[in-house]
Amino acid sequence: MPIRPEYLQGAKIMQGGMIVALADEAIAHAMMTMLNPDEGLTTIELKSNFLSGVDRGELVAEATVFKKGRSLMIGDCLVRNDEGKNICRVSATFMLLKK
Repeated sequence: MPIRPEYLQGAKIMQGGMIVALADEAIAHAMMTMLNPDEGLTTIELKSNFLSGVDRGELVAEATVFKKGRSLMIGDCLVRNDEGKNICRVSATFMLLKK
């Protein structure tokens, strides 16, 4: 995700909610690879740890699925800048939905 000037907050660093949204989407896409055809999902809980500020370049999100249960899935994501520096760690719980 490119960091654009309009994504910076008052202190001129990337707005945290944008970083968390990127991580949430990355986790969801990792989870979708494990869904059955009759399943969907929705985020029910997120926890974020901001590790460093960032004001330029690109962000890269790498997500993994920790566990898939009968009704919940748990995933993690590490967001780094384009130099490999850790920016934010996010853990999320998603609820499985039957279509």
